[in-house]
Formats: sequence, structure tokens, C-alpha cells
Amino acid sequence: MVETVQIIGAPIDYGANRRGVDMGPSAIRYAGLADELTAAGVTVIDSGDLLVPRAEERDPETDEPAEGKAKFLRETADACSQLAGEVAAALEDGAFPLVLGGDHSIAIGTLRGSARDADIGAIWFDAHSDFNTPKTSPSGNVHGMPLAGALGIDDFADTEWANVPRLSEENVVLVGLRSIDAAERKAIRESDVTAFTMSDIDERGITEVVEEALDIASDGVDDIHVSLDLDWLDPKEAPGVGTPVRGGVNYREAHSALETVAKRNERDGILRSFELVEVNPILDEHNETAALATELAASTLGKRIL
Repeated sequence: MVETVQIIGAPIDYGANRRGVDMGPSAIRYAGLADELTAAGVTVIDSGDLLVPRAEERDPETDEPAEGKAKFLRETADACSQLAGEVAAALEDGAFPLVLGGDHSIAIGTLRGSARDADIGAIWFDAHSDFNTPKTSPSGNVHGMPLAGALGIDDFADTEWANVPRLSEENVVLVGLRSIDAAERKAIRESDVTAFTMSDIDERGITEVVEEALDIASDGVDDIHVSLDLDWLDPKEAPGVGTPVRGGVNYREAHSALETVAKRNERDGILRSFELVEVNPILDEHNETAALATELAASTLGKRIL
């Protein structure tokens, strides 16, 4: 059971191809995150935002790898290293780290911090697999690479700031996929990662899929991390994202998924860290995507209808 939540803002948009996601942490806070979490029965500590340079102050082409491309790779590495320290410090202080993105590249930092003193699994609620590398990425946007980075795939194998040794493929589960590049599809099939597509959710139902994901992610590890990209939801529910894909989960499916996570955590105490990413208020309608993010955070941390 989570008692104290420490909010850590990561206003990073180096990894995205559309500006504005760096304002995500502010939008989520403005939507009433602290009130929602308090209603869920937890104590809230807000440690503010990481201090990171704006993308306009940096050259995206400066740090491309020798092969392939990855824009703002050095800046992403610096920000993720900073975030990893903040997440690890929160855990050391007995708080539960709730990270607010920013684009999904920040997940590398959250995972590294969460796994500093524990073996962890991870559940990835996302329309995309984030399994590209600089060699395979069509765009060079690092928000399409964080899972490959954390698992040390290809270019990331010997990258100290990205690779998370205490995270194994066998304990990583992707839920709700519906947009995957060809190279990602091949890499996932050749890996030990478990992937559930939207077709699996259609056939089996969200609760059954998430229950199995929890079984896999938590098998033989200390705790799990949950990463929630708001583009996991259908754009009709969450319009304020940079890479919307039609056919995502609906409002009740999303809440049911996170309520299932909360129930398992109440029973087994397996949830170690959580992040909300890819809320872009510039693309949003009346801040509704940010408001939905706050609701889903509260569901994850135990808020119930009755």
C-alpha cells in the first residue's frame, strides 16, 4: 500500500517530434493531481521539476551516433541521469516516486532510478513499443527508443546511462500495442519480452490481460515499474498527445487496467514506481488529457468509487 507519493516533474521534450510536451508536468498538476491523490488516501510531496535546458538552446544534430541517428542524445542522457538520481533518492526516503513527463524518453531515467537497489519488472501501457534504436529508428526521436535503451538492445548494449542491468526482458510486458515499426516487430519477436496488442484486449478483455501482465512482470523480481503513455488511450479520450493512434483503450478500460494494478499492489505490495508521459497541453482540448492523467494516477494508487 502506497502511503507517501513524491511527485517528480521531468519537463523534457528532446525525444519528441512535436513541441509542447515539456509543459506536461505543469498541465497535470494544474488539472488537480495533488487533490486526486489526496482523495486516494496518500500523502503528497511535490519536489518540483528537473532543471533541464530548453531544446532551442541545443543542436539536435551534434550527438548523432556513428551509425543511425538519435536526436538530442547527449541532452537526453543528462536529463535521464538526473532523473534516475531523483527517483532513487525518493525511494531511499521511503516515498513512492510518481514521475510526470515530458516525452517517453524519460522512462530510461525512471527505470534506472527504480532499479538502483532492486530487481524490477515493467509494464508498458502504450500504443507504441518504443523498441527502436538509433540504427532502426525512422525519425531519430528518442521517445521511440526508451525500452530498447533500458534493455540494452543493439546500440544501447554498452551505454551506461541507459542500460538497466536489473531489468530483464522476461519481466517486461507491453500492453495495448497498435503501432509498431517493422524493425521493432522483428526485435520484439526475437526477444523474451511479452507483448499484448489491442487485438488481445479485444479478445480477452482488459482485466484478464493486465492480470497476466502483472504475473509476468512480477515473477521472480522485487517490484515492478508501470509506465503509462497517454497515447495508449484512444485519441477521442486523450487528444493531447503527440503521436495519437486510433483504436486505443477507452475511458473505462483504462481505469479498469490501473485499478487492477492497484488491487494487486494492495495485496502483494509490488508497485515500486509509476510515470505518466506524453501529455501535450498545446494539442489538448480544455486540458482533458491532463485531467485524465490525474484520474488514472489516483486509480493506480488506490482511489475507488466505493
